[in-house]
Amino acid sequence: MLESFPPGRPVLCDGSNEFDATALAQRVSGLCAAFQARRAPLAPVAILADNSPEWLAADLATQELGLTLVPLPLFFTPAQWAHVLRESGASAVLAPAGASLGALGFGEPIQSGGPLLLYQAADSPHQRGLADTQKITFTSGTTAAPKGVCLSTAQQWELARALKQGVAQLHLERHLCLLPFAVLLENISGPYTAMLSGATTICPPLAEVGMAGASQFDPQRCLDAIARYQAQSIIVLPQMLQAILGALAPDDSRTASLRFIAVGGAKVPARLLAAAHARGLPVFEGYGLSECCSVVALNLPGSERNGSVGKPLPHRPVRIAADGEIEVGGALAHYLGMAPNHAGWLATGDLGHLDPDGYLYIDGRKKDILITSFGRNVSPEWPEAALLGTGLLAQALVIGDGRPWLSALLVPARPELTSAQIQQAVDLANQELPDYAQIRRWTSVPPFTPQNGQATPNGRPRRAAIQQQLAGLINSMYDHQEQTA
Repeated sequence: MLESFPPGRPVLCDGSNEFDATALAQRVSGLCAAFQARRAPLAPVAILADNSPEWLAADLATQELGLTLVPLPLFFTPAQWAHVLRESGASAVLAPAGASLGALGFGEPIQSGGPLLLYQAADSPHQRGLADTQKITFTSGTTAAPKGVCLSTAQQWELARALKQGVAQLHLERHLCLLPFAVLLENISGPYTAMLSGATTICPPLAEVGMAGASQFDPQRCLDAIARYQAQSIIVLPQMLQAILGALAPDDSRTASLRFIAVGGAKVPARLLAAAHARGLPVFEGYGLSECCSVVALNLPGSERNGSVGKPLPHRPVRIAADGEIEVGGALAHYLGMAPNHAGWLATGDLGHLDPDGYLYIDGRKKDILITSFGRNVSPEWPEAALLGTGLLAQALVIGDGRPWLSALLVPARPELTSAQIQQAVDLANQELPDYAQIRRWTSVPPFTPQNGQATPNGRPRRAAIQQQLAGLINSMYDHQEQTA
């Protein structure tokens, strides 16, 4: 993989330290030794850490040993971390010194020879590995208990090779990581593709590039980092692109080094793409799913079409079912605890079409899943249940598809409840939700009933009808959007 890396060019850099191919191989070797020193050396290893060269070295070490790596998103709640650790059977967590992992059942740190320590489970699981599973990615979590998607080493590098081929003509030398490595989109499309392309992966702490949590973003810090590192490629989510555009001054030169900006994770508004292109930003929209190892289709230099998400990558055949659902073929991942998918085609839950030239268009979704403009997937029933569980609300409808945060239309349980009391209910519900599933804004509305067309005969809210009838009210909750939302 790194044998042909250009001499003198670092493979990884965090802004302070650089690793060439030899230094990286030494770190991988040190981490391999630490992983093998565990009481359960065959069990999966979890990692709870900020972006860094060490994170990627751990990823490569598990590949070398044939182990399973379990990334723990920093924006998950402790309850979600506990769920992931329990479901995956991880026997140790790689984390910074001083990490509070005792409540999760992990202690006894093992020195790894680097900045992260390996905390062993107090009650280590049986020695077991997961066949042909190098990584279990737990998505942002449409519910409090997200599913784990099992990926093989071969599947991940297959995608990286396809992306390398797609961007080869750009001769990229520096990729700046803006998204967490626990997010599959950055993990594979960024560093893996850069390594194959002979490009340096620049991976400073997320705060340095303006990212915090699941949906906090400072575009000025991001632009400063792009200029400081003279980044040639980045991967962004739609809301990040919007914030960057809003922060750019008319004569701003901080993006001058960029040759390729991949945007995905959620639907990208056509106006946003047009505005980016008008500013001269080399933005290319794509589409993917964790079950397909991330990217499925991508607009590429010389092969792009406005309104589409590009052509499917060479290793990902795509077809459209009779009802308009997008189906993806090739080597598919499978959910943890389930048998591998050998059917050959994945029903994505997304509706779309292919034009005569093979470009893929996304027309909507079959499921009630919200995807925020920060790329976080949320089943609305999850925060709605938390809101209704306070006892102060009779009905709740959570919205936020394609928006930077979630909002809610709330029906008070009693007419005499004040705004302050309803806010207390929202605050109480938010305490049990991760930041990407919390309610940022709300407004009280009359009851949803069959008579006003906003509920089914059994009282279930009609989401589409409510959002259509109350579109103006909903839009008002997103007026004056915060760039750091």
